[in-house]
Order: sequence, then C-alpha cells, then structure tokens
Amino acid sequence: MIDFLLFAVAPYVAITLLFSVSLWRFFFTRYKFSSLSSEFLESRELFWGSVPWHYGILILFLGHLIGFLFPAHVLLWNSVPVRMLILEVTALTFGALCMVGLVLLIKRRLTHSRIQVVTSWMDVVVLAVLLIQVVTGIGTAIFYRWGSNWYVAVMVPYLRSLFMFAPKVDFIKDMPLMVKMHVFGAISIFGILPFTRLVHFLVPPVSYLWRSYQVVIWNWDRKKIRIPTR
Repeated sequence: MIDFLLFAVAPYVAITLLFSVSLWRFFFTRYKFSSLSSEFLESRELFWGSVPWHYGILILFLGHLIGFLFPAHVLLWNSVPVRMLILEVTALTFGALCMVGLVLLIKRRLTHSRIQVVTSWMDVVVLAVLLIQVVTGIGTAIFYRWGSNWYVAVMVPYLRSLFMFAPKVDFIKDMPLMVKMHVFGAISIFGILPFTRLVHFLVPPVSYLWRSYQVVIWNWDRKKIRIPTR
C-alpha cells in the first residue's frame, strides 16, 4: 500500500500541483515569479557554487532523459564494457560536481548574515530535498553499480507506465531503499517546485531579446570603494 501511494498516487499529485500552482502564480503573482536572486548581496561564493551545480544537474538531467527516450540505444552502447564504464564514471563525476556546488550554496546560505535575512523556510526545504536527492543519487551509483543498465530496464518502463496512466509499481517495489528514496525525491521536487523560487526556470527570459534597455541610475559615488559586510 505504501509503495502504491508513493509511486502510483504521489506522481500525479505532484504533477497536478506543478501545473496548477505554477499557472496560478504566473497569472496572479507574476512579480514574484522569479528566482529572487541574491547575487547583489554576495556574488563570489554564489558563482563558485552555482556554476558547478548548474552544469552538473543539467548533464545528469540530459542523461536521464536520453535513457528514458532511447533505452535501446543506451543498452547497445553499454554492450561494450569500456563504453559502459565511461558512461558510469561520467555520471558519477557530474554527480560529484553537483554535490560540490550544492554544498557551497548551502554554506553560503548559512554563513552570510545578509543572505540569511532573505532566506525563507521554503529555501531551506528545497536545499534539504536537493541534498538528499544528490546524496541518494551518488550512493546509488556507488553501491548499486551499472545503473545505466538497470535504469533503462526497470525504471524506464515504470516511468512510461506513469505517462500511460497505468502505473506499474511492481517495477519499483523490490528496488533497494536508497533507489526508492531517490525516485520519491524526484517526485517531491516536482511537487514543491511551484512553491519555491525554482519556479523561475519554467519561464525562460526570451522577452529580454526584444525589450528596451534597462536604465540604471546610480545614487552613490561610484569612485568610492564600498567594502561589503558579511
């Protein structure tokens, strides 16, 4: 029953929240539909945390997506042991890159007083969920090796059954606890995303290509050096 609730019911609840709340926020609270960037408060540590995090998560997302769309091609690639090893090591490397970036971003939130002032409780929830997701992903890669093979053989059929509105929980019910945590973590991210600042990535800033230039008026002496306080 628990597996059914977590892996058959929860995905549809998460997707419903994702679309309904995101649309409501976009149309009724549009000015809060952004990343609420804190870069102007502190930029150096943000750069060193944000860059590895974004590069790592983008590559891992594309890897999961390719496995979902082309499972037969992934199995064909993995039919040569060296190629499978390269794929596994590459995925683990970008997972470690995600971990480094995320830890730096968490450290930034915890150690800078000005960042703490603008940190909401939902920011803390998001960072915690993302940390669990990355840890379980790396743990799965280390302790349950050759994940690119069993991902396309077991997880892809389960994910496709969700799209067919006929969830086949049998594919996942016997998986290790760490794998289940990783899968449910992904489902949770979809569910909480519209309540967080992460919602901004749903609206790419394409309007920037044709909007008028933004006029910036300085109200302080730019010749003076301002020393930011932590």
